[in-house]
Amino acid sequence: MKALNYVALTLVIIGALNWGLIGFFGYDVVTSIFGGSMFWISRVIFGLVGLAGLWSLTMYGAVAQESPTVRIARH
Repeated sequence: MKALNYVALTLVIIGALNWGLIGFFGYDVVTSIFGGSMFWISRVIFGLVGLAGLWSLTMYGAVAQESPTVRIARH
């Protein structure tokens, strides 16, 4: 499970960086690399990024369970 979380996180970061480049500069890295006759590879990558985003939704439960202990010093 831990390896799947790392793969999902990596794909989500790649997707976020790609969307950031599209938003700020109008440049799509994935399509630029795998465009043309290999367009199906970019579709697979986009699909994997989407699945990684869905998988990352399960991480909310893990974050909610990790509530740090906060100690407030009273004077």
